[in-house]
Amino acid sequence: MFRPEIKVLDCTLRDGGLINDHCFDEGFVKAVFRATALAGIDYVELGYRASKKSFSPDKYGECKFCDEDFVRKVTDGVDNKPKISVMVDIGRIDEAQIPDKKDSVVDLVRVACYIKDVDKAIKLVNFFHDKGYETTCNIMAISTALIPDVEEGLAQLAESPVGTVYVVDSYGSMFSEQIHFLTKLYGKYMWPKKKEVGMHAHNNQQLGFANTIEAVRMGANYLDSTIYGIGRGAGNCPTELLLSFLKNPKFRLEPILEVIEKELVPLSKQIEWGYIIPYMITGILNQHPRAAIALRAGKDKDKFAQFYRDILI
Repeated sequence: MFRPEIKVLDCTLRDGGLINDHCFDEGFVKAVFRATALAGIDYVELGYRASKKSFSPDKYGECKFCDEDFVRKVTDGVDNKPKISVMVDIGRIDEAQIPDKKDSVVDLVRVACYIKDVDKAIKLVNFFHDKGYETTCNIMAISTALIPDVEEGLAQLAESPVGTVYVVDSYGSMFSEQIHFLTKLYGKYMWPKKKEVGMHAHNNQQLGFANTIEAVRMGANYLDSTIYGIGRGAGNCPTELLLSFLKNPKFRLEPILEVIEKELVPLSKQIEWGYIIPYMITGILNQHPRAAIALRAGKDKDKFAQFYRDILI
């Protein structure tokens, strides 16, 4: 698949940080950023820009806050830098601490929301747009939303300055038919307004990559992925698979393989992610993975049948 309009956004540090409270050491962050630059990736999401009033710096690492000084420190000295992205959650940012784009090294701000909070997301989109940033809206847990609500939200977003609206399979519960339908539905509202559709897939049923391909087939041009599939629970569409599929000569696979070998494989021995039965179970039941995460942290982490019985109750 080659389409020059396609942009890859690597969210290794943001989505992967949900496993360890974003407590990555500086060397790891720099290695990931360098690898993505060498690989020709378009955007790299370094983490969240969260308020320290909402999250304690004593518990969370610097990728949770992405202060300007930190972002500059981990990205300086890298040639051919990707554009830099951060994500924000409604009600968890300090707007007074957000500089104008001309004073920031961040390029893209992604606003995450549930469909019921689209109006609040649009308010944030307007805020960041007025400051000069590129913006997206990532509608989380779309597999739980009612289609009339989705259409209402998309109609509102189409009239906003947002640049891209994402289909987000938060629970890894969807199949290609649903991705096909939703990508076309999003496009119905976005494409006439010259906006893009994005895809963020989780891998609970080992369909993260396949569902991303389906979104590409239906016209999505902004694609999320993570190196070695790292991410909360079952993880995400793997960057290395996606780059190989896209066949764009600007992408280079070798730097991603090298950082997997040197950084991600050792990290995988310390924290857990990927296709594991409890995450499969929450995926097939279209549920948040929090129960599976709790199981894996306990002494009965491999009692899959009992977990299945308990979660059905």
